[in-house]
Amino acid sequence: MAEANLNKFTNVVDEGAVQKMLNSRLNLKKYVLENSRQGDIQNVIDTIDKFAWTQQWLMNIGDTKGKILDQAIQTKKPKTVLELGTFLGYSGLRIITQLSPDTVFLSVEADAQSAEIARSIFEHAGVTDRIQVINEYTDKVIPRLSKDFNIDSFDLIFIDHYKDVYLRDLKLLEENGLIKSGTVIVADNVICPGAPDYLNYVRSNSNYINTFHETTLEYRNDIVDGVEISVRK
Repeated sequence: MAEANLNKFTNVVDEGAVQKMLNSRLNLKKYVLENSRQGDIQNVIDTIDKFAWTQQWLMNIGDTKGKILDQAIQTKKPKTVLELGTFLGYSGLRIITQLSPDTVFLSVEADAQSAEIARSIFEHAGVTDRIQVINEYTDKVIPRLSKDFNIDSFDLIFIDHYKDVYLRDLKLLEENGLIKSGTVIVADNVICPGAPDYLNYVRSNSNYINTFHETTLEYRNDIVDGVEISVRK
């Protein structure tokens, strides 16, 4: 899943740079463990941002778009959160800083190496007990979420995994009753590399109120991207 997801960026980021990023995941782990303060979540976040701006581009939501996600969480104050696409744990850390300690937070990541690195970074940041990382494909996990985790529905869902399955997984969440009135859905990279079928669905669906936030691709100032926030009526 991770390699397929990364390949979606080759239209806008040099293919060699994308492969280098894939190969540098362990370098990020080493950099974070050596250069950030253990137990200091914000310092770990800042260290990942520094790595991505100065050492190697990363495909997590990043510092600029991350503020859009922060604001959505602050506004909603969710008690149940689902993240599709843990990657290396960056967005999970940003989300955790906005949550109350009693919030249920689940994050799904298909790639085993990325999940392992994320867990290591969560442990270093001191938040292992606040987030459940599920190493499995989303289409396998979503139908089991209610039963396996005693979840009725989610207050906030962050979608940032393989762009071609944004729409499939949104529909799976709907079909399994995990989206209720008031559920906030934040979708990253809807312009670059893009999720046009997802955008068409939520924007033409009378069940959602949508807001588009135009910005730039993570850790780039020269490529347009955007975050779509959809609220279930």
